[in-house]
Amino acid sequence: MFANHRPRWPLFALLGLLALILAGLLLPVGVGDLLRWGAELAAHPATLLALVLMMAVLMTFGLPGSMCFWLIAPFHAPLVSVPLLVIGSVAGAYGAYRVGFRVGAATRPNRMAREVLKLLAKRSDFLTQCALRILPGFPHAFVNLAAGVLRLPLTSYLLAAILGLSIKWLIYANAVHGMVSARQAEQALDFSTLLPLFALAGLMLLGTIARRLWLRPRDHDTAR
Repeated sequence: MFANHRPRWPLFALLGLLALILAGLLLPVGVGDLLRWGAELAAHPATLLALVLMMAVLMTFGLPGSMCFWLIAPFHAPLVSVPLLVIGSVAGAYGAYRVGFRVGAATRPNRMAREVLKLLAKRSDFLTQCALRILPGFPHAFVNLAAGVLRLPLTSYLLAAILGLSIKWLIYANAVHGMVSARQAEQALDFSTLLPLFALAGLMLLGTIARRLWLRPRDHDTAR
């Protein structure tokens, strides 16, 4: 029998990533620290798969999986980083949806989560969900959990997540690609860079409001 000499460095890389993420959750970690870690990890292609998996797992349980963005986007071209970020975040959105679906009414949401629940209970159409995904700084963890608790249609939920997050990650990734310092990263994601996202999210919300106003009198006339 021949000994199975499989390279163990991918396992070590995954364990290292776990340690980094846990450190990020337990200790105050800045963008500069994440950029330094990302530069060290960028030399190992297999770590990209581990980062995507880690992002999905963290977002499934409402943890800050978006921190993986700073370990991927600055060191890889958007053609590579955007699909990876979309896969990780959409997988996490699906996982969190399933958690919310199972937990349901047993959840004890905080004030922000209650507001998101109320919003999606009133307006959960495709454009509104896309707008929430695109809007900078909006807490995706609350959207994911609320969608599961409310048992929104899974197909439209995932399509909205794919479209909205693809647009958002594309803007973000193009802005920070090649940045190697926290100061550069903060300047790259200033208001002028994020303005198109605010504008697009606003247009989507206006579109869904206009659609409701336009359909309401037609529905009333049909009922006569």
